[in-house]
Amino acid sequence: MPEPGAALDHIFAPIAIGGLRLPHRIVMGSMHLGVEGAADAGRRLAAFYRERALGGAGLIVTGGWAVSADAAADASYGVLGTEGARRALSEVAGATEGTEARIALQLFHAGRYALGDSPGEVVAPSAVASRVSRVEPRALGEDEVWEVVAEFAAGAALARELGFAAVEVMGSEGYLVDQFLSPVTNLRDDSWGGDAERRMRFGIEIAAAVREAVGDGFPVLFRMTGAELMPEARPWEEVEAFAAALVAAGVDALNVGVGWHESGVPTVQGAVPAGAFVGWAEGLKTSITGTAATTAATAAVPVIAGNRINRLRDAEVVLAGGGVDLVSMSRPFLADPRIVAKGREAGAVNVCISCDQACIDRSIVGERVSCLVNPRAGYEVEFGVDASPAQRKRFAVIGGGPAGMEAARALAALGGAVHLYEAREELGGQFRWARLVPGKEDYGATIAYFESELARLGVRIHLGHEVHEHDANVIADCAGVVLATGVHPRAVDIPGSSLPHVVDYAEAFEAGLGDARSVAIVGAGGIGVDLAHLLTHEPADAADFFERYRVAPAPVGTYSRIDRVSLHTKDLTNGTRVTLMRRSGRIGAGIGRTTRWVWIDALKHAGVETRTNLTYRQITPHGVEIELEDGTFELIPADRVVIAAGQERRDDLRPLLERLQIPHRVVGGAESPTELNAVRAFAEGLRAAYELAGAERPGVDSGGGAG
Repeated sequence: MPEPGAALDHIFAPIAIGGLRLPHRIVMGSMHLGVEGAADAGRRLAAFYRERALGGAGLIVTGGWAVSADAAADASYGVLGTEGARRALSEVAGATEGTEARIALQLFHAGRYALGDSPGEVVAPSAVASRVSRVEPRALGEDEVWEVVAEFAAGAALARELGFAAVEVMGSEGYLVDQFLSPVTNLRDDSWGGDAERRMRFGIEIAAAVREAVGDGFPVLFRMTGAELMPEARPWEEVEAFAAALVAAGVDALNVGVGWHESGVPTVQGAVPAGAFVGWAEGLKTSITGTAATTAATAAVPVIAGNRINRLRDAEVVLAGGGVDLVSMSRPFLADPRIVAKGREAGAVNVCISCDQACIDRSIVGERVSCLVNPRAGYEVEFGVDASPAQRKRFAVIGGGPAGMEAARALAALGGAVHLYEAREELGGQFRWARLVPGKEDYGATIAYFESELARLGVRIHLGHEVHEHDANVIADCAGVVLATGVHPRAVDIPGSSLPHVVDYAEAFEAGLGDARSVAIVGAGGIGVDLAHLLTHEPADAADFFERYRVAPAPVGTYSRIDRVSLHTKDLTNGTRVTLMRRSGRIGAGIGRTTRWVWIDALKHAGVETRTNLTYRQITPHGVEIELEDGTFELIPADRVVIAAGQERRDDLRPLLERLQIPHRVVGGAESPTELNAVRAFAEGLRAAYELAGAERPGVDSGGGAG
């Protein structure tokens, strides 16, 4: 969606970090892309960062680079000290040349979060396993701790040598620095643990060693945790003391993160209110500038806030409050590389919908990262924009859901004359339903972006136009056709499924369920879970969010200054009873790794009953009769029954395209409803466009596409 007309004056005010002058207050935060360890990492990473530098980024922080082999979280990480890393990082350091952007190298150590394969490979302060890797780490010896400190210093020196503008120490989200800080993971009783002062020593020594390694005037950022959101978390006074000690050790900026990866509190998902965690960064800013020992140099140390800020207008509100100096936005730069430039131009922004599906979900298992709503992200080499091979050629895209919208956008961007045909009166496909679900409102922003972008690119959109077999003239003279007609609900063979109180999920989303007091949903995949959530939740504010997860208020006493509809959800009190059923398997199977637990937990908290390992016997006027594994029968009472038990492809036009021998691609659900999700749909739309336009880079192995 376009940013509002109001000026973003606070964002576009220049600022300095140490001796580094930056053109604005938005930091492109660190994102691991899953290619850092690849042989061609330099080329891919440089293309990724350069596109964002050209799009107006100011300070860019790379994904974490492991300071040693045992510091890497998995095999996809780059390891400093190797010749491959030096070659790759030389290209990365030069990626911002000729732009206003500057790039910082992030120094990383996973500690007990590393996914080691052999005993002793994973190291930590103490032998305390995590829920992330489930491997008991080996406790570092006292001298080995000093070796790790030296590795961070060596990495910083390398960054300066190669031409980076700054370094950032990764000390948050539960990685090694946090593991030394916490009494839960640091059980030592030597010079590196035993009390708060000794637990802080590791991070402070790293900061001091990095400062000495790069010398005065070279910016050092330190990413630290403002709130662990873990049981037995450190008191706020210890967090303040650590921040003050880092500044005293020579750190030029504090980048404040929240939450460990094993925390039971969501921090980045769509269910988190916008800017909910800003208060912890504001608290640290107040702390380091408001003590009796504050000096002019200390007061000048900028503090960076982040976590769930996906719009520039929200960042502007945060900065206008004066509590922090910069705002870090990571995934929004995946969704739209030109987000900052568009902020200056008031252009339409492809908003990050905080789904996690192609970014964080992949990153945590070492897969290659991209973006659901922008499948070019991370694949800039394969899908270039420096040629127009489709110039003046006519293309038709049939279907205006995710796959069709992206195919039309990409074909038009490559120079094609594109006609997009959509049977409904609005683009968006199943995103039209997703945006109704509390916590997924931003899916509507995706539709709005594509409506604007397709118009800008000159795509001719034909709404309410369903293409039939007799419409051969629509496609007869096309250079290529993308068939993206999607899916329709699968019918079920359950006695009683034709009763008047039974509807499929499409009708339930389109027309609602009236005043039903009890609803039984047959099928508990992503669509069933979304529908159950829609029936039992409504948007709520940040205070509700923190009450729900039992998080104490932020140190500054406010949750967020962002005044817009929150994406968090709270339980309804209308008494609607919802039962979510599936024959076998997990409820919500197929939902992303880092979001499924949030949605399932919310349904449980709302009293939604979930049933699995059953057989459907019949649907009656009173509900759904099921048979359990022990052979007993049970009636699930329901005023309305919704069938959400799968999908079938809608590809009726495939024979026509084959008969006319028109070059074409069938994408998304029209190709196959099996394991269908929006990540696959957008990615297949992109690939189809490049294949039909002849724009794919020859000789490039893209590993099966952006999806």
